[in-house]
Amino acid sequence: MKDYDVSKIRNIALAGHNGSGKTSLAEALLYKAGATDRLGKTADGTTVCDYDPEEIKRVISISTSLAAFEYNDHKINLLDTPGLFDFAAEMTEGVRAADTVLITVSAKSGVKVGARKAYDEAVKQGKSKMFVVTKIDDKDANFFNVLTDLKTVFGPTVCPVVVPVISGGQIVSYVNLIEMKAYKYDGKGNAVETDMPTAEISEKFEYRIEGLVAAVSEAVAETSDELMEKFFEGEPFTQKELIDGIHDGMNRGIITPVVCTSAVDLAGIDMLLKEFELLLPSPAEVLAGEAYTPAKDVVDIACSEGAPLSAYVFKTVADPFVGKMSFIRVMSGKLKANSEAVNSASGNNEKIGKLYTLCGKKQTEVASATAGDIVVASKITANTGDTLSDVSRIVEFGQMEFPNPCYSMAVKPKSQGDEAKVSTAMARITEEDPSLTYVQDENTKEMILSGLGEQHLEVAAAKLKGKFGVDVVLSVPKIAYKETIRKKVKVQGRHKKQSGGHGQFGDVWIEFEPCVSDTLVFEERVFGGAVPKNYFPAVQKGLEESVKKGVLAGCPVVGLKAILVDGSYHPVDSSEMAFKTAASIAYKEGLRQADPVMLEPIGELKVTAPDENTGDIMGELNKRRGRVLGMEPVSHGITQIIAEVPVREMHDFAMYLRQTTRGMGSFTFDFLRYEQLPANLLTEVISAVSTIEE
Repeated sequence: MKDYDVSKIRNIALAGHNGSGKTSLAEALLYKAGATDRLGKTADGTTVCDYDPEEIKRVISISTSLAAFEYNDHKINLLDTPGLFDFAAEMTEGVRAADTVLITVSAKSGVKVGARKAYDEAVKQGKSKMFVVTKIDDKDANFFNVLTDLKTVFGPTVCPVVVPVISGGQIVSYVNLIEMKAYKYDGKGNAVETDMPTAEISEKFEYRIEGLVAAVSEAVAETSDELMEKFFEGEPFTQKELIDGIHDGMNRGIITPVVCTSAVDLAGIDMLLKEFELLLPSPAEVLAGEAYTPAKDVVDIACSEGAPLSAYVFKTVADPFVGKMSFIRVMSGKLKANSEAVNSASGNNEKIGKLYTLCGKKQTEVASATAGDIVVASKITANTGDTLSDVSRIVEFGQMEFPNPCYSMAVKPKSQGDEAKVSTAMARITEEDPSLTYVQDENTKEMILSGLGEQHLEVAAAKLKGKFGVDVVLSVPKIAYKETIRKKVKVQGRHKKQSGGHGQFGDVWIEFEPCVSDTLVFEERVFGGAVPKNYFPAVQKGLEESVKKGVLAGCPVVGLKAILVDGSYHPVDSSEMAFKTAASIAYKEGLRQADPVMLEPIGELKVTAPDENTGDIMGELNKRRGRVLGMEPVSHGITQIIAEVPVREMHDFAMYLRQTTRGMGSFTFDFLRYEQLPANLLTEVISAVSTIEE
């Protein structure tokens, strides 16, 4: 594949709700452009973009895939992103690398949460947007209802460009409102120009077409004073003025065109490809990328081939056979194979070996990639979010913001002794997916895998097995309960044993009382040498080992102060071991008498959700023994609820919130403190908690 001038490159991310037809649309575009010789189907697992075994098995997109193709002397880099919220990080990466976000909306099911999230992500990252109404051929499709929904939800920037002509519930033709021409399609997606619709052809369509043309003209008029003046004078815009106006408006974020297609019969796909060329901004036209110098000064990086190299690693794929594959967006200059670049994050030189452009899993080796292009390098050490720079101008682009992990499971290998293999493989997988974390819980010593949902973790476990040959079991994590006491007691611990020769003798009196401390507080107040000083460390050590297990459920004990006040010893039989044992006897007896209680961890919960769901969420938090501390609006129609909730009640909260808010809600949950477990739960918890081994 040849090097393309920056003006001839289009970087497009496909995003939208799960099941809205992103992968099918990508398949249709590739087929119509001649990049593939057959039209694959997601149901059959034969699409270009969903080639991972897990994607084929689950019939969903799991990761962002790159499908680069040539069309009409342009290079199109298509990034097909997943629609499931469990894989939201993949959408973030795809949008970061693109200049335009193509948001798919099903003509059957309308505007869903996934479309809103894709739109919000595009706005957040400053990308131009276009809506593609898919599945227009479905018998339950209703394009004009969807268009009304789009305008209601996303406002006046929504501008129809290609609309269907419907008669008797059937699509008769498609009207291109820029060309003011109508086209019919045969079963293979070939277009033939036909007459523009009249009232006889389509019920109510005559007034619709006038209103739609007016909507396009009004949107274009907003892009410049000259066009606004012409609009007010009642002059129709030329085709070039419409194209240039929409192109400019898209780049500035004030126009969001709407087109309709059918991936099944390829209707409208040719017009969409034409609009890629005419309406979508090239990398050179978008706002210059903002980067930081080593001195943390902000600089604008223009997308120019003549400038020094700067490139952003927006995605990493861990492959046990090929090695690490780094997806790179060249921001300026030229990235060449078999060259060197500075990794701005580490300061080290990166040796760039072979470069590839991808069309799904098909790799095509290229010698270089120019500014604005997307390319893949293998076996470099750079991670997702790193910047590669020319030594003459070292810069660093800002990091992507990924959603925080909110769902956790404990991980154990099925085969004993595979712990090291699991850790090594997990390091590769978390490197590939920044929204996954894999850490050891310092209290329970379990290895905890955290992500964005149940399916997210299941896929990670499947990758462990499929890619790295390690089988693991996922289970609900243990809760790190603790124990403490509520009253002061004084007890004796006496250890005496005679078995021929030297015996064992240790005798201590210890006061136990509550205090504020996460570790044992030990003091001695022995008078008259009742216990020699050289045995004090043994008593302390015996107690320190004992507090690792409480008397109720074997959980660690906190908030305990132990004061050695008296005792006795034998000049021959006493030893450090005997006093250590005596201290542990005193500990067990003392804690039983000191009104022991269980403590449970409490976390601070911050839930962000639509206003209409706040009542349901607060009711649910009350059921989960939560205390709502307050509410505050964070944006239009969105409220944040702040509460304190026991960790025990939070395991499946991510699933509840997603279902209740249809994916619009999010939350953070951070450990706050320990509180006494309610008495009605004590028996249940004691029977459920297994002893936590060190």
